[in-house]
Amino acid sequence: MKPHKVKKIQESNRLYHFLRNYVDRSLRQAYRDIEYYGREQLPKDAAIIYAPNHSNALMDALIVLTIDKQQKVFVARADIFKNPVIAKLLNFFKIMPIMRIRDGVEEVKKNQEIIDKSVDVLLDGVPFCILPEGTHRAQHSLLPLSKGIFRIALQSQQLLQDKKDVCIVPVGIEYGNYFRYHSNVHIQLGTPINIRQFQENHPELQPAELINELRTHLTQAMRQHILYLPDDDKYQASYELTALVAEATQKELRAENPSLSPTRLRFLANQKTAARIATLRASQPEAMDALLDNCQRIHEERIRQKISLASMVPACPWRKRGINYLLSLITFPYLAGCMLAVSPIVGIGEALFKYVMKDKAFHNSVRFVLHLVLWPLLLVIYGSILFCNLPWVWALLTLTAVLPAPIFAQDCSQNIRLFLSDCKWSRNASLRRMIRQVRSAYSDLLHI
Repeated sequence: MKPHKVKKIQESNRLYHFLRNYVDRSLRQAYRDIEYYGREQLPKDAAIIYAPNHSNALMDALIVLTIDKQQKVFVARADIFKNPVIAKLLNFFKIMPIMRIRDGVEEVKKNQEIIDKSVDVLLDGVPFCILPEGTHRAQHSLLPLSKGIFRIALQSQQLLQDKKDVCIVPVGIEYGNYFRYHSNVHIQLGTPINIRQFQENHPELQPAELINELRTHLTQAMRQHILYLPDDDKYQASYELTALVAEATQKELRAENPSLSPTRLRFLANQKTAARIATLRASQPEAMDALLDNCQRIHEERIRQKISLASMVPACPWRKRGINYLLSLITFPYLAGCMLAVSPIVGIGEALFKYVMKDKAFHNSVRFVLHLVLWPLLLVIYGSILFCNLPWVWALLTLTAVLPAPIFAQDCSQNIRLFLSDCKWSRNASLRRMIRQVRSAYSDLLHI
């Protein structure tokens, strides 16, 4: 009797590829705009390890998955594998467990098996993805990187020797909003870090020193491809200032390059402002501390009054926003029907957020999974009801009109929230005055 062959996690699977296509399409519908930059830098004949920042739970992995059509293997924190059913499902989706320091020293020792499997994945030519921060955080910053990604890269290169290079590809993922459905995403792939060349360039370093040097190099590379704000007591104020001066900074960049897309323009403008804030904090610390204190007060006041940044810094002209509100009002009967159609999904999601997953960073991932799984089932139910009670032509037309309901319902809900925020903003003269003062003070500091 032949011994049972253990199937490798990286082996091809028809059902997986079928579902992968569905997930890819669903992801494109979940976001208003997804833009990738730097894909031309990906090495053609190398073992690739993707290293993205981790700010939006499951969505980060899905964004990396859609960089290209290749299948990829991921790792996730080990505690979510405790349930055998979930563990089997995660394995099907090519996700392996990895222990973290918080799980205990003895548990972390088990990571060697995962490292060995990861090396095997790379030896088979399948890209591997590890989120080196080790945990997610909805923040425009970067946590210290864990060493696991570098151990995997070095062991893989040692086994491959000169047959194939191992490359770590830094990936910066920036979301228009961490918590809102149907936002936009900017993805920047950085210059691959060739492990063999890196070792050759640092022959004097011992293994531990080499890992530390790689960690420093990757940290700097990842910071270059995200909106990086130092994680200190001025973080929130710095982000508020970045948003408040975004329009002026975008105008500067648009004059230099009119062809930039709105998503790319917003990202580059925010990066430029973050760099300016860092420079001003170093050169004029007292003046910047006073300015950022005012930004913190603005942030606290708008949160207290439930005023969105989108009201204070509109992404489109007010005339266009007014037309959008008018169209929403005219089409409200249809939009209300869309909201009713997706209400079971929304209800389940809100219940999960209230009683199970209180960490807001998970909310968008939960929404995506719920729509991914439940919306096709709801369509079957709605279709059965319609075809049993209406002539087939009317049933088909109604079902077709319901198909894009999740997108329209989310947009309608967002428009309602934004309209209420705009109303509060238009009546708040003191907050508008504070913002004008902040913008003026920032401009003065730039020109000193």
